[in-house]
Amino acid sequence: MEKHVVVIYPHPDDESFGAAGTIINFRKQGVPVTYLCGTMGEMGRNMGSPVFANRETLSKIREKELIEACKMLDIDFRALGYRDKTIEFEDKDAVAAHVKSVLEEINPSLVITHYPDHGVHPDHNALGAATIEAVRLMDEDKRPTVWASAISKNFEEVLGNPDIIHDITPIFDQKMEAILTHKSQAEGMLKRFDKHPEEMALMRENYEKRLGKEQFFIWDYSNA
Repeated sequence: MEKHVVVIYPHPDDESFGAAGTIINFRKQGVPVTYLCGTMGEMGRNMGSPVFANRETLSKIREKELIEACKMLDIDFRALGYRDKTIEFEDKDAVAAHVKSVLEEINPSLVITHYPDHGVHPDHNALGAATIEAVRLMDEDKRPTVWASAISKNFEEVLGNPDIIHDITPIFDQKMEAILTHKSQAEGMLKRFDKHPEEMALMRENYEKRLGKEQFFIWDYSNA
């Protein structure tokens, strides 16, 4: 059993879309989980219809949603303090050193992050790369295992089959609950549920097909 799991993604809601089922299963085993969130998603495009936020207020709204999601998932979270959509422009070595210092404090046995170049969003790729470098810089006997999630459309063609495949369909309703906690980002989905309740079952089925498996590659440091 893992000692402590740290999830490192750049945005509020990444933890729910990307790893909620895996997190829930770890918590069922009694394993502590901490989410290191890179930004507060203040550059997100969804401001609502009618508009409910602006660039000054969106980060606070998304932080509040993240707190609620983390309560629901029964995990801790820390904000790393970077600006949304700018992590790729940060000094990678500086970000890696920052992440390394936090990991050495928490001392996890497992870290989950995005697979560089297969995270789709530049923030995903940049924070994933910095996290992998942070772990590489740690003393070898203290390094946690790293699971990297690849979400590009062609990742299997390029990388092969993932090492870890979690079928989380038995707890998919809990994953959806976590996703919907991020109301600012799930607004369109929620409005559609309200207007077309008869479509809810079909939409849920479609989401389950897309998000019902959480897959990870174990990062190989042997050639580093």
